[in-house]
Amino acid sequence: MAIANAFFTSLRSAFSDADNGVNSSPSAVFHAFSSSGVTTSRQRKYTVYCTLDRVDSMSLSPALKAEQESGYVPLPIVHLIQDPECDATTVEISFGDRLGLLIDTMQALKDLGLDVVKGIVTTEDSVKKTKFLITRLDTGRKVEDPDLLERIRLTIINNLIKYHPESSEQLAMGEAFGIKAPEKKPDVDIATHIHVKDDGPKRSILHVETADRSGLLVEVVKIVADINIDVESAEIDTEGLVAKDKFYVSYRGAALTSSLSQVLVNCLRYFLRRPETDEESY
Repeated sequence: MAIANAFFTSLRSAFSDADNGVNSSPSAVFHAFSSSGVTTSRQRKYTVYCTLDRVDSMSLSPALKAEQESGYVPLPIVHLIQDPECDATTVEISFGDRLGLLIDTMQALKDLGLDVVKGIVTTEDSVKKTKFLITRLDTGRKVEDPDLLERIRLTIINNLIKYHPESSEQLAMGEAFGIKAPEKKPDVDIATHIHVKDDGPKRSILHVETADRSGLLVEVVKIVADINIDVESAEIDTEGLVAKDKFYVSYRGAALTSSLSQVLVNCLRYFLRRPETDEESY
């Protein structure tokens, strides 16, 4: 609550002119929050509407009201970045301009044995992006366990569905847990794109794009490990119903050969195929 109080106090002071009915064209607004509280800076007058996860803390903006009345639902995006030069795992979440301080999401991450090191929120072009730097409480370092990374991803998506039920129609988990399942799910065969390219002499980049599903990250990492390929870092993107993942991989300290790359692509295509596909067709 201390973070929330500091945030609202800052907003009342910084945007008093906006509350008096003065509006301006969209410009970037930045909020930074840590254990010491929240700071807000702005370059121009800008009216901010936010929520503490699902609960409105201010009146809805006219634009958001119009979106809700029209039935428009922005694209939910969850982005996990494993930067080898950073000791923390970066998590970035966006859902149009509907996300608040995400206090409950931060607590859910802490319940996984994680510490939110720092959070930065930027609002630009009507899309609010919340970035967390998280570490493991037991080691103080970034998360490297694929199972825990998948739990982080699913925890964030679960909270999106919980506090923003309208997001369920654009998330794979919405079929089982949301108030409205996706009307049209992506065709796995059509949506799946896998390719490998060199990123210098010592590593390659594996791109995997496919229909999202629970456990997908763990499956991909296991397949890569089964071929004795090392995953050095990764960027895990969930954009609505589609997963767009990027893995920096190597084999014995070098980039993958063309033959090994083809083996990897073939294995991933096999395991990411339609679950109902007949085994005898292979």
